[in-house]
Amino acid sequence: MDYDQIEQLRTHHPAWRLLKADNAALILAFLGQVFVQENVRSIERSALEARLDDLLFALREQLGDNAFPKSSRAYLDDWAAPGNAWLRKYYPAGSESVHFDASADLEKAVAWVHNLPARSFVGTESRLNTVFELLRQMVHGAETDPQTRLAELKARRAEIDVEIAQVEAGDLPMMEPAGLRDRYQQLSTTARELLSDFRQVETNFRQLDRQLREQIATWSGTKAGLLDEVLGSRTSITESDQGRSFHAFYDFLLSPARQEQFVQMLARVQEMAEIGEHDPRLRHIHHDWLAAGERTQSTVRQLSEQLRRFLDDRVWLENRRVVDLLHGIESVALQLREHAPITFESEIDGSAPQIALPMERPLYKPAARSAIVSDQVHEADDEVDASVLYDQVRVDTQELASGVRQMMQGRERVPLNEVLLARPLEQGLAELVGYLSLNDPGFDVRFDETRKEHVRWEDDGVTRQATLPSVTYVRAVGESSEEEK
Repeated sequence: MDYDQIEQLRTHHPAWRLLKADNAALILAFLGQVFVQENVRSIERSALEARLDDLLFALREQLGDNAFPKSSRAYLDDWAAPGNAWLRKYYPAGSESVHFDASADLEKAVAWVHNLPARSFVGTESRLNTVFELLRQMVHGAETDPQTRLAELKARRAEIDVEIAQVEAGDLPMMEPAGLRDRYQQLSTTARELLSDFRQVETNFRQLDRQLREQIATWSGTKAGLLDEVLGSRTSITESDQGRSFHAFYDFLLSPARQEQFVQMLARVQEMAEIGEHDPRLRHIHHDWLAAGERTQSTVRQLSEQLRRFLDDRVWLENRRVVDLLHGIESVALQLREHAPITFESEIDGSAPQIALPMERPLYKPAARSAIVSDQVHEADDEVDASVLYDQVRVDTQELASGVRQMMQGRERVPLNEVLLARPLEQGLAELVGYLSLNDPGFDVRFDETRKEHVRWEDDGVTRQATLPSVTYVRAVGESSEEEK
């Protein structure tokens, strides 16, 4: 970075402004405890005000009544103001009360301050091993010569055979306590950084949604071009490196076998006396990951629904303008009725415009949280191959949408269970999620939270079942079936 870039960050970046604030200690201590240490992802204004009141009362008892003269509500509104943006103030769907959530910039400032004190133990071996392993994975994964890959695999097999021979001979090399503490320190740091990255991913999704809305508001081209641009941008979220990495990580967390293996290994590590002081947050860190991942997934679903409503409003305004133009033409025609007719010919596509009334659209229904049932847990292999994070099952959503369109020929709506009877699931849960997230201009996906349905499929000889709201595919307004065409 050069001088101008650093000066720009010092002046405008919210995290840097937080570190320069007069009440930086209060902000970092209070918000860091609530949103970082306790991993709170959304909290109502009254609850957050009550906690801040308690802290302000204790500080005033210690520092005097003149310390922190503002009320707790004034402090929260100031921290959430656009000029600061350390908190995000919003109204959740279905709620009339203000809620707060921390911004990604606040987490950056808290993490920087957290790393300032000198640590009694600084490990480097585990990080060097991590760097070496990452280099090996990249070189081996990008190698196109089969012989080179075979040589690498055989070398690794030889190393494993040597270790097996040592264990069979009774030689069990144990890791030293310093090595255990080194790796535990890196484990704790990486786990917290992963949790912090979820807020940054959510912020990036919101920024993309804001850019799409600005593009829609200022669009001057055709409606078809606008839809192509919007749908392409929405698809780019999941197809980007960040989106693919996030979904791969989230699918990895949803695996019952991986969860069980992670819990068992984490419990064994937490019981090791050689580590010394344990990080209490690590014991339930996988639950925090799942909660943060579900919050990010819910945010993406809400943004998609809000974007759909925004597009519907734009279409309604354009249709209203067409109606006004037609009324103007009729008025001019009435005025010219008494005059001599003008000889001309014209052709129109229809005798009347097709108007989509606002009340024809259903009201928004918030998505329900689906319970994840993990009744059957199988013992996993001891060896964990990190490449599965990037080698996920790819579901062709275009093929799924084509199958739904075929089922809708001559029909206005088709339930999901009928589609699955005709086209049973072959890729399990990933394919089912693909059906729920279809985005096709020819039909809409409707969820009925009042009715539940069960979906079953076979996965490696084991019957799986998912309980979800009733799902129906409804033909989009203005679309006609193949038979009508």
